[in-house]
Amino acid sequence: MKDKKILISVDKVSKTFKVGTQEIPVLKDISFTISQGEFVVVFGPSGCGKSTLLHVLLGLERPDSGAVVFNGIKLYELPNDDDRSDFRKNNIGMVYQQANWVKSQTVRENVALPLLLLGHDEEEAMKKAAELLVFVGMQEWSEFVPTELSGGQQQRVALARALIHDPLAIIADEPTGNLDYQSGILLMKQLQSLNREHDKTVIMVTHDLMYLKYADIIIQIKDGQLENVAAADKADEIIKKLQSQAAVA
Repeated sequence: MKDKKILISVDKVSKTFKVGTQEIPVLKDISFTISQGEFVVVFGPSGCGKSTLLHVLLGLERPDSGAVVFNGIKLYELPNDDDRSDFRKNNIGMVYQQANWVKSQTVRENVALPLLLLGHDEEEAMKKAAELLVFVGMQEWSEFVPTELSGGQQQRVALARALIHDPLAIIADEPTGNLDYQSGILLMKQLQSLNREHDKTVIMVTHDLMYLKYADIIIQIKDGQLENVAAADKADEIIKKLQSQAAVA
């Protein structure tokens, strides 16, 4: 079996923010790779640097040093922010903790919107949106407005929207953060299905231990540093260690 292609390479990335007269290091010499078709969970406590790392991966936050290569493109060697924005629109599907909707549009129109912004035909975009709503089990709500739906339903619609342009990777930023237990598990199973059955690369940021078991690779961040990169079979060991540390603290 051939080795999978490396989709994302992060090489010695560091980032410091200036707050008043102080310089606060947020990311410290972080390096790792993500291969195509992997389910990666970036894990760590609040304030550890996860969000900054995510922004660096998305081309939103230029590191002070180091490089990010995404599908062969050196993100921070692109000429400007507009070029990085175009790269995101064409290659990355985002699911946020709190979805943003065009409130005057239906669920199906919101799902179709990214394709329309990329210049696709409206009929084609609406047809694909309908197909993806079937995929996430939300076809019966296609003519509702998103704000009429529950939090879990909205996240499933957000996942459909993230998939509409067939991105190289789905990046999910604390996507279960506002969901109840059952809705969170359902969303995780859909992400897992995308990964296992459709070979879609999934990168998820979370601080919740219970979701480590869904990962192929666990990237653990602590105090801005890469604490650990572990395979899925180490999830239970990591969970027990962290629970033990929390109990002692």
